[in-house]
Amino acid sequence: MPGLSLRISQHLALTPQLQQSIRLLQLSTLELQQEVEQMLVDNPFLEAETDSPGEEAYGLTRSDAEPQADEPTQAEEWLSDPAEATESASMQDWEGDGSVEMSLEDSEWGGEAPASKTSPGDEEIADAAELSHQQESLQEFLARQALALRLDEEDRAALTFLIGSLDEDGYLSEPLEELALSLAGEDDQAREELQHRFVVALGLLQSLEPVGVGARNLAECLILQLKAMAATETRAQALRDLACCLCSQPMEQLARRDARRLALACESSEELVRQALALIARLEPKPGRRFVSVERNIIVPDVLVQRRGNGPQTRFRVQINPEVMPRLRVHEIYAQALKGHKSKEGQSAANSGLHQRLQEARWFIKNLQQRFDTILRVSQAIVERQRNFFLHGELAMRPLVLREIAEELSLHESTISRVTTAKYMSTPFGTFELKYFFGSGLGTEAGGSASSTAVRALIRQFIAAENPGKPLSDNQLSAMLKEQGIECARRTVAKYREALKIAPANLRGSL
Repeated sequence: MPGLSLRISQHLALTPQLQQSIRLLQLSTLELQQEVEQMLVDNPFLEAETDSPGEEAYGLTRSDAEPQADEPTQAEEWLSDPAEATESASMQDWEGDGSVEMSLEDSEWGGEAPASKTSPGDEEIADAAELSHQQESLQEFLARQALALRLDEEDRAALTFLIGSLDEDGYLSEPLEELALSLAGEDDQAREELQHRFVVALGLLQSLEPVGVGARNLAECLILQLKAMAATETRAQALRDLACCLCSQPMEQLARRDARRLALACESSEELVRQALALIARLEPKPGRRFVSVERNIIVPDVLVQRRGNGPQTRFRVQINPEVMPRLRVHEIYAQALKGHKSKEGQSAANSGLHQRLQEARWFIKNLQQRFDTILRVSQAIVERQRNFFLHGELAMRPLVLREIAEELSLHESTISRVTTAKYMSTPFGTFELKYFFGSGLGTEAGGSASSTAVRALIRQFIAAENPGKPLSDNQLSAMLKEQGIECARRTVAKYREALKIAPANLRGSL
């Protein structure tokens, strides 16, 4: 029989504004810029200032008074000893339920912020992308050296042709016969003359810097570098000759580093062969490597941390990078026109749609404010918890999990995870993703715990100081960590070593 029943349940409904806030929080700096540009195109009530963004544009500084030079603003915080650290002024903008106070007037938000100014004495910083294209190529570097050679017109043309035929590693991969054939065609006499000139030009090319350029294979490249070495002692000369002999052997045997077989082939002792292999290992197999124009991935930090003072008076200044904060405002003229039109003609369908777009613009600005405010709060908490890292480096990193920061800031762990993903912090020791400061702990003999980040740094330090002839095994590394009071199993050492992209002991021996 059909009947009626009463049931009470709870469910979470995400409003469009809340969904937008969550999405903006997890965007990287590049993705946020794309989102802002798209909003500027789609929403006529949203406009951007052309001046550099000011801190006040995001409600992160006080607008009623100009801060003193040493006074922390809401976009930055001076953090000293954790016991003396005070709550960030930016947190005062947050109500108890986590919302952000913001006036929904039609006037611009943060429009009165002064534009950033550069003093005449400041040096102009070149664009990174432009600098990458200004790098001199291998061909340009060689052509500049060739100008100093006294050559006739034909020999200079042959040398220029060979320079243009080099690959990006500095090798002449095509045989001289084929190069001559490509120019002379079926004319045998012209082909032989060209080939002779190319032989002379090749000798000139291989005399230029970088040493090894113009080689036709790896063995020739290594031998050119060995012959260019200055040998002032008889023993050094003998070692260099032995290294040349080793390079003349099949590359497969050289790669296997079979000292016994190589010693028989070159009629030398195994000990001298090992020394010669170590000498070869210091050579450059790709002479043109440093001239290769590689794409530079520029990371723009979201947070800047600066250290001031020394000793107990050391303080850290934490601030949002002004370069990543887009300066937006509501278009005042359009907003006032909509308000006046509404008061005269009343509410209409067209006015309702425009009013919704205006509200979307306001919500977008508010969610941007909340995004940067949350990033700042999380960054300040990280600096407080990882104070030793900012003082001494990664060896002093302490264990830290997302839950600790979440509980301290009364936020959910998922929020902390979104904030720390694809967001970067510039520190005195380099630029790191915010997730870098979180890591599990390993037990110590004293009963405490050591950060996995610090343990990885210690492993890297041990391996950097090892004897190249006797690389440390994972078992030895585990024992060395135990001597430091850190309990770390061999498998854990292997996992950390692989995370550091360090080869195992049997592959780390020097050539």
